[in-house]
Amino acid sequence: MNVLIVDDEHLARMLLREYLAAHADVEIVGECANGFEAVKAIAERDPDVVFLDIQMPKLDGFEVVELAGPRPHYVFATAYDAFALRAFDVHAVDYLLKPFSRERLAEALDQVRRRAAQTLQVAALVKDAAARQAPLARILIRDGARVHVVAADSIDCIEAQDDYVQVSAAGRRYLKHGSLAELEARLDAAVFVRIHRSWLVNLGAIARIEPVSKDNFCAVLKDGARLPISRSGYQKVRALLA
Repeated sequence: MNVLIVDDEHLARMLLREYLAAHADVEIVGECANGFEAVKAIAERDPDVVFLDIQMPKLDGFEVVELAGPRPHYVFATAYDAFALRAFDVHAVDYLLKPFSRERLAEALDQVRRRAAQTLQVAALVKDAAARQAPLARILIRDGARVHVVAADSIDCIEAQDDYVQVSAAGRRYLKHGSLAELEARLDAAVFVRIHRSWLVNLGAIARIEPVSKDNFCAVLKDGARLPISRSGYQKVRALLA
């Protein structure tokens, strides 16, 4: 993680640099002696963590946070305990009271690592939720060194084949590694319907539904392909085509 040190005392910056040097995953990207320098450095260097004194000339630590924004993880390091509650009000990860030990610094870094991991998990969940909300507009299919880009609205049907799916689109067939359930979750549910445990079909590709026997039906596509329909699949198709 990239770290910025902000303290108006030279000796305090030196000590913090010495302590941080013992942590292999820490890279110090800069030092600042006042709040103005800190705001500029945070914008330019985009540190993951800022070790920040509170009482400094020009701008204090809280003003730095207000101006620089919440993107970095802030760890306050100060000789005064009176600001602790306010520090956590601005979502500081930790509050180091000078003079602090190497062990106390290590605890603060562990807090930062945990907070960063939680942030990544939340970001991943948000990304996943967004991906699920936005149906796929196209499917990428690797064929050796080539990659085919197949528009979702050109797909007639998709068949499960062991660890692969066969995608039929615009008169061509493509084999893609993955499951039918994965594609069903990502494609537009108002367009693509699971009509059978092995088949996903584009409603717009269906020409008609024909009985095969009592309580058994098949979907006849516009290109003449005939796909089996399960009982539950038949109910879904009827409801959507009604």
